[in-house]
Amino acid sequence: MNGNLLLRFAVAFILLTHSVVGIFNNGINDFGNLYLNQIGFAPFGVFLAWSIKLSHIVAAVLLLLNKYVKLAGFVTIFVLIMGIILVHFQEGWFVVGGGRNGAEYNFLLI
Repeated sequence: MNGNLLLRFAVAFILLTHSVVGIFNNGINDFGNLYLNQIGFAPFGVFLAWSIKLSHIVAAVLLLLNKYVKLAGFVTIFVLIMGIILVHFQEGWFVVGGGRNGAEYNFLLI
């Protein structure tokens, strides 16, 4: 049995659920318009937001299929690090409890 099967499935599940919810609740467009465009990515904020979410979906599928796992991991880690730098760092460490929207979740996934 593949030793990293459980880890691959867990990360794929997290990436998929986080991405799919954003597709159906307009969160991706909101993130692009209301955040990315405002911090200097205009007019590409929505495109960038969709690229991020689609990269998570593709990475999740690749992890589930055990194909191009290193590439999927590198792309996902890059996206998560940029998320820490651009979004979460200014909010502090904690996601809940001691703070809001902090970096701890992305750090754990990395």
